[in-house]
Amino acid sequence: MKKLYARLFLLGFGFFGVSVIWTLFNVFVPLFLANRFDLPSSLIGMFMTLDNVAAFLIQAPVGAWSDRLRTPIGRRMPFILIAAPISAAAFGVIPLLSVLPLFFVCTLTLVISMAFWRTPVMALMPDITPSKYRSQANGIINLMGGLGAVVASLGGSALYELDINYPFWLGSILVLLAALLVFLFIKEPKTYQQTEPPPHLADSLRDIMRDKEKSAIRLLLAIFFWVLTTQQADAFLSLYATRYLGISEGDAGRMAGHMAISFMIFAIPAGILGSQIGRRKTITIGLVGMALSILIIAVLPPGLLTTELGSLPILGMIRLANLLLAVAGLTWALINTNALPMVVDMTTASLIGTYTGLYFLVYTLSSVVGPILNGWLIQLAGHNYNMLMILGPVFLVIALLLLSGVKRGEPNDERTAPMDEQIID
Repeated sequence: MKKLYARLFLLGFGFFGVSVIWTLFNVFVPLFLANRFDLPSSLIGMFMTLDNVAAFLIQAPVGAWSDRLRTPIGRRMPFILIAAPISAAAFGVIPLLSVLPLFFVCTLTLVISMAFWRTPVMALMPDITPSKYRSQANGIINLMGGLGAVVASLGGSALYELDINYPFWLGSILVLLAALLVFLFIKEPKTYQQTEPPPHLADSLRDIMRDKEKSAIRLLLAIFFWVLTTQQADAFLSLYATRYLGISEGDAGRMAGHMAISFMIFAIPAGILGSQIGRRKTITIGLVGMALSILIIAVLPPGLLTTELGSLPILGMIRLANLLLAVAGLTWALINTNALPMVVDMTTASLIGTYTGLYFLVYTLSSVVGPILNGWLIQLAGHNYNMLMILGPVFLVIALLLLSGVKRGEPNDERTAPMDEQIID
């Protein structure tokens, strides 16, 4: 077990690299688009969905390709070793560009290259982890992803105040380091289990729709709505902080970091809680807590939200808004850590890959719709970025109502695929 957890923490550096890139991208690129290129919020929302559009079109085919690939270094590693350096190079150039078409081309290169290695690095987790340990593994992966977000937002904000190029160069270096650590210390299985080809996603969706209980479709729709809330925060939180609350761009990045810290701290406990009281109950607690924390932010005036409570080393200035967002991050850990395990336990072991694909399909679709929808609504509201906090609880309540009708998705040992236990030795 100790070797398994050591491998998972090392694998987590791959997720760490992904998280660093997207955290810095979501915090600072909207500021460039608004301040450097003077784009309206609707176009910013569309721009910020490029990564999700690329993921929607590329990730599933690349995942299938990596399943069939056989090379001396494994079936996942070639994608990581080729695409990660391209991502690092493109990301490091972004702040240097002041011409919008070039900025767009560089950003497009980044999102396409990231889509090419994000699925293979994610697939390494089940490759090296026996089925019964994958919930704990998901908590570890979320922990490392949260750590990446913290390093990017807090360290990136401090560097941004010194030079706007520095956080992007930091992200490039950390991605290269993460890819190198994964390559050096994670060894892929030398043999691969052969299985029957899974049904097409369309066939699985049709079966889910015909299910009399409707638990699976309810859960997938709930995921769609709660992801709308998190994706609008990713795309517009820095603009909300600077233009509605009136704080500095550096402090806007730290605000995202405080939310990421609470998510990171509670990632593993969230998985443990889900196994003890049930996944649906844990997610329900998370939805209620997140909706309440965001609703409080929505109704309080900016002057109160920006009340300075004190300053801490590394964390910087702590305001009331930061504390409330930290609560939102904690409750998001309850939701996110237990969602995918709940989806795959809706089915038998032979269809786990198909249901995982359905989970990411819905997640990505919501990630595409969320920033665009919320960008238009913010613009229709007269560029009132507090709409970000008003809309969030609405989507979460809809998700809560859908989740209340879900009857399945808890752990079921009979549905766990047999695994080679030697992998944990």
